Amino acid sequence: MNFVVGKEWLNENLNNEQIMIVDCRFELGNPDKGAELYEEGHIPGAVYFDLEKQLSAPVSKHGGRHPLPEIARFKYYIEKVGIDNTKTVIAYDGGEGSYASRFWWLLQFLGHEKVFVLNEGFKGWIEARYMTTKDIPEYEATEFEVNIRKEMMASYEEVKEVVEQEKKSPILIDSREERRYIGEVEPIDRIPGHIPGAINKFWAEGLELGSFKDSEEQKNRFAELDTKDPVIVYCGSGVTAASNYIALKMAGFENVKLYAGSYSDWVSYEQNPVAKGKNQ
Repeated sequence: MNFVVGKEWLNENLNNEQIMIVDCRFELGNPDKGAELYEEGHIPGAVYFDLEKQLSAPVSKHGGRHPLPEIARFKYYIEKVGIDNTKTVIAYDGGEGSYASRFWWLLQFLGHEKVFVLNEGFKGWIEARYMTTKDIPEYEATEFEVNIRKEMMASYEEVKEVVEQEKKSPILIDSREERRYIGEVEPIDRIPGHIPGAINKFWAEGLELGSFKDSEEQKNRFAELDTKDPVIVYCGSGVTAASNYIALKMAGFENVKLYAGSYSDWVSYEQNPVAKGKNQ
């Protein structure tokens, strides 16, 4: 199963009316930047989806820093831009892969399978000197039939049960960089460390120069695990973990869930334990 497409393929299929392109560029700490970049230039036909306005719900006490959007609200946004169940959807960001992966995961969660991430993102598109535009496209609104894939998401309660009962399965995978995982630094969340029992697999190691590594390389990243092992993947707020979710699927893992609230949700409950260092 493919999860990504290359810029060459997209460039050849720009005029295909069955293809919808979604620009997901965003910059943490500068929330208006993505929309500004989109207005300055984007792939022809692309519509813009903002991480915090359309791909997340407002922040509350629990749910993490980027809670999942309400299903009805997200459905409204995708219908408004003409995405229905028949369209092939290509999501891209600046080349990080994580913001486009968030959109990919959300659309998959709603039951849409023909959604892909553009390898290398807008950076690769520009480097190839492909066409860009400032024109904002308008599409007729459509109807999207939601078919929630519950097997893709792990609830807070599910993660809590794994920790409290010290279960060996599902395996918890922390997608943040090692310094945050071991608790050496924590620039954002309430307390440094990780969810007890989690192993560390930094999400960015699944990509190279903005492209997802191939299936064999992804298998090597998770070589100590069995592809039949149930896995729950998380990060700081559920965004970069979506890239690891794709990487795990590329590696052949059959049972992968995203803890959408991730570490920021876990530490929003003050009674929850936090581990530091490696292998704890």
